[in-house]
Order: sequence, then structure tokens, then C-alpha cells
Amino acid sequence: MPRRASEENASAPIPEVRTYPALREAAAACRACPIGALATQTVFGEGPTEARVMLVGEQAGDHEDKEGRPFVGQAGRMLDRALEAAGIDRGTTYVTNVVKHFKWVAKGKRRLHQKPNAREIGACMPWLEAEIEVIRPEVIVALGSTAATALLGKEVRVTRDHGQLLATPRARHAVVTLHPSSILRMPTEEYRELALRDLVADLCQVAAALKGR
Repeated sequence: MPRRASEENASAPIPEVRTYPALREAAAACRACPIGALATQTVFGEGPTEARVMLVGEQAGDHEDKEGRPFVGQAGRMLDRALEAAGIDRGTTYVTNVVKHFKWVAKGKRRLHQKPNAREIGACMPWLEAEIEVIRPEVIVALGSTAATALLGKEVRVTRDHGQLLATPRARHAVVTLHPSSILRMPTEEYRELALRDLVADLCQVAAALKGR
């Protein structure tokens, strides 16, 4: 199978035979951008390969980098809470990130998140494209602006377009919504609850789409 131009430019070792185990194993050795040299490990997506929903975040965080699994920290627990409220079993979804390594800067003993740049996102996009090709989800959920832009383009705005069923060649539907970590950064509990309510409402649209409504 010929590789897309984005894959050739990224110099990522995407295997010719694409299965989930082959992709996961190959991604562990990817150093197509500088982030991999600082990260503990590659954090590849996980979930059933027949998942109808793919949830895509920005990048691995500190906890994810240490454990090697996506959305296992505070943001992951917030996502779990929202999925449960929307009636979606996380165990039936495939969860991943645009960027498979943790980009960080040291502040004392802490590792603080840094937003990936366009080059780093471009280097990782072949992995996400390959995941989509293998999983073939019905609905792709972009969590936050980085994922929304990477998957749907700069014209999409999370604040304006969240919760809508958007067209994409990658799946039957795409939905953009808040990244759970943005809820954690809200200044008060009241704001956090309101933002969580918005996230749940957007995920309810995903649940409805799966039911064909």
C-alpha cells in the first residue's frame, strides 16, 4: 500500500502491513520529531479495534507518559465521568492522541505540559491516520482545539462548532468538544461543572448518532 505524502515527509516508520499490534510496536521506535527524545515512552492509542467511537486528544500528559496509556490521569478521570453521564462505555471506545509523546518543560521537579507545534503534529499525523484506517470508527470525537484543527482544519472552532455532527472523509461523523483538561483549569467549581455539562451534552450527541438519530 503506497504511503501518503504526509507519511513520507514525517519519516515515520509506518509499517506497510497495518494492524493494531504492528502499528503499536512500530510507533514505540518513532523519532520523527524531537519530542520522542525527552519522553519516557510512546503513548499509543488503546481500545477495541472494532470501536465505533474514536476519541482523540492533543498529546500524552505526565501520567500517560509514565504509564504508557492515554487518558489515565486527572483529565482521563474527567473524560470517564463525562462518558458515563452520556451513556457511553469507555471500554467500547478507542482513545488516542494526535501526538504520541509528552512534550514538556522542567519547572523545578515538575514537568509542565507544552503545546506541540505544527512540525510535531505533522510528524505524528501518519500514526493517527493509520489508527483511523485500522479502527474505522463511525464517529471521531476531537477533544480540544489541537485535535479539531489536525482532523478538521483551521476553519473549525470548538467554541462555535462543539456538539455538531460534522462532515469528514475519515468517518461517518466527526464531533468537536472540550478537552477534559480544559475543564480542570477552570477557576471555580461552578465553572468546572458548567463546562462538564457542555462536554456531556456534546457526547450525548455522539451517543445519539450511534443510535441513528
